[in-house]
Amino acid sequence: MSRLSSALRALALPVAALIALSCVPVAHARAPEPRPPAGFVALSDVDPSILQEMRYVTAHNFTGHRVDGYRRPVCLLTRPAAEALHRAQRALLPRGYSLKVYDCYRPQRAVDDFVTWAKDLADERMKAEFYPRVDKSRLFDDGYIAAKSGHSRGSTMDLTLVRLPARPTRPYRPGERLVPCFAPREWRFPDNSVDMGTGFDCFDTLAHTLDPRIRGAQRDHRLLLKSTMERSGFVNLAEEWWHYTLRGEPFPDTYFDFPVR
Repeated sequence: MSRLSSALRALALPVAALIALSCVPVAHARAPEPRPPAGFVALSDVDPSILQEMRYVTAHNFTGHRVDGYRRPVCLLTRPAAEALHRAQRALLPRGYSLKVYDCYRPQRAVDDFVTWAKDLADERMKAEFYPRVDKSRLFDDGYIAAKSGHSRGSTMDLTLVRLPARPTRPYRPGERLVPCFAPREWRFPDNSVDMGTGFDCFDTLAHTLDPRIRGAQRDHRLLLKSTMERSGFVNLAEEWWHYTLRGEPFPDTYFDFPVR
């Protein structure tokens, strides 16, 4: 009887071990993140003289947080768009100006982050600067936020002009007092760009490129950027003086989602 009990106990050990193993969660390998397809380049590899102040990798943007998908403060573009920007920069440098980009390729996950933020009507931490005269509930209806963005196709960028020699722009301090994006330049956040009449990402009709209320040097600066970019192969979005897309972009129907890194 003792021999039989011993045999049964010996048999039970591997069975118990198997049951225990079956309860251990299986670690599944994480799917690799998508990477840029052939045809995308870092702008700095094509023209290192173009200034970069990539806003969405910081908290100084209309959401108030670092936007999903931005891992590094670098401008990625399709090669034709980067080469066209290089042509625009070559035209501006002899006149004492440089381009400065705020945003270039934008992952779809970043656009999704914008949409999620826009639906949270309680989060208005950056309203005083970026959309002081717009009710957040109207951001979709008024066209400021959309579920798709041309930036995700890789040939759209947001940019401005900087008078050379360029002064550094101080870092934004989260929680600092915010000033409306259409306030006089000396009151707004001290961007080192020329005065365009509003700051970047200003959700206001004053940001329309040819708004008749924008006059003098502010209008001249917008027209200089517009004419230079158009001669280099870009089209402006009439509602945003900073927004340009390459004509004949190589991926007109593809919205990419690889992270910026």
